[in-house]
Amino acid sequence: MHVINNVKIYTEDEVIDRGYVIIEDERIKAVEHGDYEGDQSNVTDGGGNILLPGFIDIHIHGGYGADVMDADDEALETLAEGLLTEGTTSFLATTMTEDLERVKKAMTAASSYNGAGAEIIGIHVEGPFISEHKVGAQNPKYVKRPTVELIEELQEAADHKIKIMTIAPEVEGAMDVIRAKNQDFIFSMGHTVATFYEINVAVTAGARHITHLYNAATPFTHRDPGAFGAAWVNDGLKTECIVDGVHSHPAAVKIAYRLKGRDNFMVITDAMRAKGMPDGEYELGGQQVIKKEGRAVLNDGTLAGSILKMNDALRNFMSYTGETLENAWRVVSYNQAAALGMQDDIGSIKTGKYADLVLVDEELNVLTAVKKGYMKLIKN
Repeated sequence: MHVINNVKIYTEDEVIDRGYVIIEDERIKAVEHGDYEGDQSNVTDGGGNILLPGFIDIHIHGGYGADVMDADDEALETLAEGLLTEGTTSFLATTMTEDLERVKKAMTAASSYNGAGAEIIGIHVEGPFISEHKVGAQNPKYVKRPTVELIEELQEAADHKIKIMTIAPEVEGAMDVIRAKNQDFIFSMGHTVATFYEINVAVTAGARHITHLYNAATPFTHRDPGAFGAAWVNDGLKTECIVDGVHSHPAAVKIAYRLKGRDNFMVITDAMRAKGMPDGEYELGGQQVIKKEGRAVLNDGTLAGSILKMNDALRNFMSYTGETLENAWRVVSYNQAAALGMQDDIGSIKTGKYADLVLVDEELNVLTAVKKGYMKLIKN
């Protein structure tokens, strides 16, 4: 048994200004008000700091010099250990539009990874079933049209651990696979030139998410609301958003949150291997990326993922929207868990759930990350 004492705890139902959490066998045994007065031999003093549920990143390619597409345990461990330093305790290993055999290899490696650090709770397949007209930083050479057979090949390679698949709903075959496979995982619409109408038809067919809202999709205008307009007003859609101040203007983030509400907005990083690394040249999906002045771009200036950390994203989100931490923690934890159907185990601080926790100070700097009861002191 382990106790984290003297912390301000944010739960689903209340904020405990001074309390403690008891951890036993990887799970939360109790969440209590006041000070722990039992045996002090296995107690961590939280110093009056803030205890939040561990963050969940459902769209991340890499960081700290590693990438999911490296397809080996060493790279995955580098990434997973690095993510703990920003408070992320669970993530979806996200693949790129690449040669299909390389994608399969990456998914096989991610699905079997059982090493240290943040936990890989599934796979996000971002491509190859996207529009060649909205590839963003992905390689158009490897774009493919979706079929049920191809998707089943990917599921086999991923040991049926695909949780999200980004797809352009307007491309040939997309609607058929959305109808056929929407019970197996989440179809998220992105890298698309779909119209407002086509997005809404896809929701009727079973699509449920929008990939990195405001990026690589049809924009809003007052006569043609596009994918972004559909994301705003269709209650059947949850939205990802990269809240780094680079991919989307702060006001755009505020608009989306105001329209989607507390429960349908999810912060992601969409980070690549240059996160947590010095400025310089890096690789993403076989393409050269330059990290400089707080952003990562291809040689032509196209944004190439982000270098965002989740605790920074939460800080930005609160600044852009004016939201309080009492509500804001959900957009980095609970909403992701609920979307994936994993809210009984992760996503909030509650008796019976895994002890996936992050201790932060008032400025949201990460002090300690806890993964299933294992504590890692962060030295920033």
